[in-house]
Amino acid sequence: MAAAKLIDMEFPPRGALLGLDLGTKTIGVAVCDPDRKVATAVETVARSNFTKDAARVLALAAERSAVGFVLGLPINMDGSEGPRAQSTRAFARNFSKLTELPIGLWDERLSTAAVERELIGHDVSRAKRAAVIDQHAAMFILQGALDRLAVLNR
Repeated sequence: MAAAKLIDMEFPPRGALLGLDLGTKTIGVAVCDPDRKVATAVETVARSNFTKDAARVLALAAERSAVGFVLGLPINMDGSEGPRAQSTRAFARNFSKLTELPIGLWDERLSTAAVERELIGHDVSRAKRAAVIDQHAAMFILQGALDRLAVLNR
């Protein structure tokens, strides 16, 4: 797997970040502590339309006093960007019109596959995996970004 990269990520030095795994049917949401040590799964938002989806994400951010967002960017294994990455970039552009909080993109290659393996390894049933996979993928994405930020801020 290629090394994950931070893309366009500038955040205040401290404060909670919300991680998002943008799927076509759901948005997985995770949050970290203000010291940015640990990402935790929050919920899976069922997608309906951009306005409602964005409103729910902004409400979650307000509830958790988030200072920024990390969106998983689904880059292809060869490093190219396909339709899903373009869709994520479009969401980020439109979302940035609704908030002044910074939005960063994180290379999320294989995040869902890694989470699926982890859940299977913990003997989580197929039904339970389906219910939590997106928020756990958001947690995986956010934790990767947090780990990279920790290295950059040493």
